[in-house]
Amino acid sequence: MNDPETSYTYEGAGVSIDAGNALVKAIGPLVKATARPGATSEIGGFGGFFDPRAAGYTDPLMVAANDGVGTKLKLAIDHDRHDSVGIDLVAMCVNDLIVQGAEPLFFLDYFATGKLDGGVAERVIAGIAEGCREAGCALIGGETAEMPGMYAAGDYDLAGFCVGAVERGEQLTGERVAPGHVLLGLASSGVHSNGYSLVRRLAADKGWKLDRPALFDNERLLIDALMAPTRIYVKPLLPLVRDGLIDAMAHITGGGLLENVPRVLPEGAHAVVDADLWPQPGLMAFLQAQGHIEPAEMARTFNTGIGMVLAVEESKAELVRSRLEDAGETVHAIGRVEQGSRGCTVRGSQGTWSAREDWSASHNG
Repeated sequence: MNDPETSYTYEGAGVSIDAGNALVKAIGPLVKATARPGATSEIGGFGGFFDPRAAGYTDPLMVAANDGVGTKLKLAIDHDRHDSVGIDLVAMCVNDLIVQGAEPLFFLDYFATGKLDGGVAERVIAGIAEGCREAGCALIGGETAEMPGMYAAGDYDLAGFCVGAVERGEQLTGERVAPGHVLLGLASSGVHSNGYSLVRRLAADKGWKLDRPALFDNERLLIDALMAPTRIYVKPLLPLVRDGLIDAMAHITGGGLLENVPRVLPEGAHAVVDADLWPQPGLMAFLQAQGHIEPAEMARTFNTGIGMVLAVEESKAELVRSRLEDAGETVHAIGRVEQGSRGCTVRGSQGTWSAREDWSASHNG
């Protein structure tokens, strides 16, 4: 029985204020490295300020997005791969902003765990800072929550929130898309951050040796292929958006091509994608073969090698392709927009699959 005279402390209940303060001090240089015009990137206050005029905007519309990393975190935790999931977190938010024509301006993160491990948390936040640098946005604040009893030992969760801006009248709504537009696909860097509940199920059921070279790439461990961070497309795309060369974009997340492309199409426009126009990445072929996954299920669960889809006028397609390739992107012409019900059809040598107006937004898994 406890001594009735025992003096209780917060640390004795499982929460260390000192550990939290030490983490804030440790990540200070990481945060400062994300400074950009409009943000001071100072942390420790009750909120973060951002001045859109200092960032060059005259009459901006503010655009916000929030997201997580899904169960990819479980792979990171189980295999000590904490350094890149922060990039995933930023990517999932900023890629959702650029498709609306918005420049990501500032980012805030939420890191929650049962018992704070400063080393792990710092690695995760270093990844967040790296993602912010890649996207050109400032990390202006966040929350580290230590909550005993809420998480199993070693587990943590992540969420991110990003705000961007676009000058009024320059936002991308898809209304300029019409039959005849060309669809260009930007290559993904891997599974990105969707479909990991299925990946993890396959890994468990098939007994994958994640610490051994991948069957499709002998120079890379399978775990490293699976943990490749989500590609951030902001910097290559933003100049093209501002030059008026792109009429719509779809970030290919949960739901794949089938459910994400229709989200940026107007009524009367139907996207037709030819899946034979780009090579299936080895990782995607491996997943499909290991799980005997039907092609339609692949097209709705994974990005199948395409992380972003652009709708551009045919006369501008080659210029857009050239500029993106010069910026380091791999670009494929993957289809066209035709007259029809708002939706998407993916066809290829493995079959034909369609999603129409009853698409629904999907979330991380």
